[in-house]
Amino acid sequence: MAELIILPAIILGAIIGLYELILIHKDENFQGSHWFTHGLHAAIWAIAATFAVMNVEFAYANLSFLQNIKYVENQWVFRGVIGLATLIKIHSASAVVKSTVGSSKGLKETWTHSFIVVLLVYFSPEIWNLIEPLVSSYI
Repeated sequence: MAELIILPAIILGAIIGLYELILIHKDENFQGSHWFTHGLHAAIWAIAATFAVMNVEFAYANLSFLQNIKYVENQWVFRGVIGLATLIKIHSASAVVKSTVGSSKGLKETWTHSFIVVLLVYFSPEIWNLIEPLVSSYI
């Protein structure tokens, strides 16, 4: 039976979400608190995506419909699907928001920052394995 990883996924997802929040603030030509509300949405998605990536085996073992989808049993493919969804979500949400001063293109998040966030989500299990010895005494 695959183990459900909860606390590490939430912690690492929150760190990635905080990083994305910082990037949104940096990328956006903002006025008021629009960057913060968009950033909270992005942070929640980062936690959910990290949770999904860190629990691939559990999802595959317990969600029978996944077993009918070709190639999804490969964790790297599953992570890639989550990463692609994250990339689409970041730029879709950025394009929809029309809150920037003097801009009609939304928050103007850069592709570089989006790819960094996607890579952090994609490699979150490996990142957790690196930082777990440093934080294990605190959790």
